[in-house]
Amino acid sequence: MDEVMGPGTGDLLLMLLCYGYVLAMILASDRLEGILKIDRKASRKFLHAMIGNLPLVIPFFSWRPAPALVAAPFILVTYLASPYSPNPGLRERLKGLSDLTEEGHNLGLILYAASYTLLAALFPKRPSIIAAGVLPMAYGDSVAALVGKRYGKRIIINGKTLEGSIAMFAASLITLSLSLAYFSTLYGYNFAHKLLPALATATVVAIAEALSPRGLDNIAVPLLGALAFSLVEGGL
Repeated sequence: MDEVMGPGTGDLLLMLLCYGYVLAMILASDRLEGILKIDRKASRKFLHAMIGNLPLVIPFFSWRPAPALVAAPFILVTYLASPYSPNPGLRERLKGLSDLTEEGHNLGLILYAASYTLLAALFPKRPSIIAAGVLPMAYGDSVAALVGKRYGKRIIINGKTLEGSIAMFAASLITLSLSLAYFSTLYGYNFAHKLLPALATATVVAIAEALSPRGLDNIAVPLLGALAFSLVEGGL
């Protein structure tokens, strides 16, 4: 019925807050280099991590399309900010975001937004599955990149390090477990029953991140993470 009736006032306000949050994080990540003297890669990973918090608000939407509509506009925004933009003038106006996009894989942020949108469209009432896809990419990949750069010694494949992959596993497991504990307070399920799916997800995404060519982990990790979680949990 909610699909027919459309969004309520609460849904619209929450969507606007989500848009504002993402835009604020884009602006913040663009300024971190100058304010905190951190490099561009760390700024990009900060943006990845902060956008990954969005699944936590999904339980508060009553209109099913809302979670996907939160993410979908940023596919277009990141595309227009990328080197593939058909409008150089607009790309220049989005310079802060385009700088973040170019520093990593040119399609990285676009694929990240697309992955989140797809999961939100498929599972609007199952935020734990969305979290299983998005949080490992948001926090796991970010921690893996920073740890790998600073402490990585043992290259395993695609320039990825063993230390980074271990960090990917640990950060994914911790952040996903915390999100599941949070969801358990809202949905009343037994948190302990979700630990095995979380462990399986962390294992799968660590392997996927290591094996994915540069940039493609932005779609491989979210989709395989969500799939692994849902299958071990009991099915799609």
